[in-house]
Amino acid sequence: MSEAKSRPDAAYVTEIRDGMAIDWDVPIRMDDGIVLRADVYRPIAAGRYPAIMTYGPYAKWLHFEQLYKTCWDRMAEQHPDVPAGSTNKYQAWEVVDPEKWVPDGYACVRVDSRGCGRSPGYIELWSPREAQDFAICIDWAGVQPWSNGKVGLNGISYYAMNQWQVACLAPKHLAAMCIWEGAADFYRDLGHHGGILNTFIANWYDMQVKSVQHGLGTRGFRSPITGDWVCGPPTLTDEELGANRFDFGAEALAHDLDDEFWKCRMPDWSKVKTPLFSAGNWGGQGLHPRGNIEGFVNAAATQKWLEMHGIEHWTHFYTDYGVRLQKKFFGHFLKGEQTGWDKQPKVYLQIRHPGERFEPRAENEWPLARTQWTKLHLDARDQSLSREPVGASAKLAYRGLGDGVTFLLPPLERETEITGPIAAKLFVSSSTADADLFLIVRVFDQNMREVVFQGALDPHTPIAQGWLRASHRKLDANRSLPYRPYHTHDERQPLKPGEIYELDVEIWPTCIVIPAGYRIALTVRGRDYVYPGGSGGKLSNMKNEFTGVGPFLHNDARDRPPAVFDGEVTLHTGGRHDAWVMLPVIPPAR
Repeated sequence: MSEAKSRPDAAYVTEIRDGMAIDWDVPIRMDDGIVLRADVYRPIAAGRYPAIMTYGPYAKWLHFEQLYKTCWDRMAEQHPDVPAGSTNKYQAWEVVDPEKWVPDGYACVRVDSRGCGRSPGYIELWSPREAQDFAICIDWAGVQPWSNGKVGLNGISYYAMNQWQVACLAPKHLAAMCIWEGAADFYRDLGHHGGILNTFIANWYDMQVKSVQHGLGTRGFRSPITGDWVCGPPTLTDEELGANRFDFGAEALAHDLDDEFWKCRMPDWSKVKTPLFSAGNWGGQGLHPRGNIEGFVNAAATQKWLEMHGIEHWTHFYTDYGVRLQKKFFGHFLKGEQTGWDKQPKVYLQIRHPGERFEPRAENEWPLARTQWTKLHLDARDQSLSREPVGASAKLAYRGLGDGVTFLLPPLERETEITGPIAAKLFVSSSTADADLFLIVRVFDQNMREVVFQGALDPHTPIAQGWLRASHRKLDANRSLPYRPYHTHDERQPLKPGEIYELDVEIWPTCIVIPAGYRIALTVRGRDYVYPGGSGGKLSNMKNEFTGVGPFLHNDARDRPPAVFDGEVTLHTGGRHDAWVMLPVIPPAR
């Protein structure tokens, strides 16, 4: 620590450390009087620099390894380029390493969101109040003496998701956004998959937000970055802490339809006009990739790009691959440099092969214009998938909360690429007033060993997943597409026991090149997919052991009472009940 000087008028301290000037706990006053706290890492030399900003709840003084040690250890071991070239003193969860950005002439600004870390206030995540706070912070950064007036947003997950929201407010100094693995539709992407409660939201809130709430003070973490309390300076009682936050898990359970609680968090795509780079993860089933793609497709921005990659959720953001892409994008929009971004493909895909192998490929649009939409028809007589419609009617029943049934395609005669969104049509009856359907697209090798991947979180992630609660089957005709049904989730339509209903199911986008001789399967279940090969372990920041779907479970009995959901569910196929799954088959390049 050197050249530390206090600024009593602004109540923050500036230090010169590790080749950077660092302003600690800079106050930013909101329009309602609350003062949020930010850290600014900037070049020592006087000048005006573009800002790379994050705003969120994960506590700017919490070091990466304090809560996310398993994630850091795995990344540093498997990707030595991540820790290389940095002291790693300032590494924090899902935000840029300032030691890799400040030398290139950027100021890195980390803001603790209202009620978290060093910022006081009431926690209400992704709310309109938070979006307004974020917009104020952006325009604050744009007029600082070290700023060139251009602010870029760059971060993973939470720090990506709220970018969609703040862009709708069009802050004056917002110049570019990198949304790295960022969901957008809080009901469909996060809270309720196909209308089924996702218990991740409550568990994540307990583990990663309440653990760094402002006011934990001396009961919380001490920062190795500053030596001070991560969530201080005050130390509040449990009652005071409880009064300063909403109960996200309880709210998600209570708001089981797409009502105003969720709609106020949904971005208005017509107002998202900032140049954007949306980077998603094929293995992120259950949270992010749907939002990355929906945002890219629907945002009104005329300058927008999509990238899709694999491996863990947090890794590529920090690798040389990810950092090069980010700097290429921001150098163009924040500094006016000739980085080559003007020639960047609009869609850049890491095409996935078995064995964790990826091949980059440039494309022009999403979904790919040359897609051959291929229907595989379900046949309940022998649990097969057929390339031709099935003439004979049949039915097959399974327990409503059970493992369901699997339909198999014969071995592929040639290598086949599947890249894009998937849709399914089922005809279903139930002995009760509702049924939850879990659809899993699977691939098996010649020995019927399942092909799975290192997903964003779970090491045994299947090819693709989709969900639908039968009582939520109502479609929005204006927003549905043949390859992506869109459900309104605005009313419950109970089933009449024994009556057959037509259901359209959205299955989230995927990418896989399947070798000849392998087999494609569709499993229709009454509960979450379970990888048959055993445990995937767990992470230090997650509650549950991974069994195939990571933390994205749908096992809250309050949402799925057995009296309603554990009846007999029957699938009807063939004849006038032509059930199918439609795959986006990409023809080989000529």
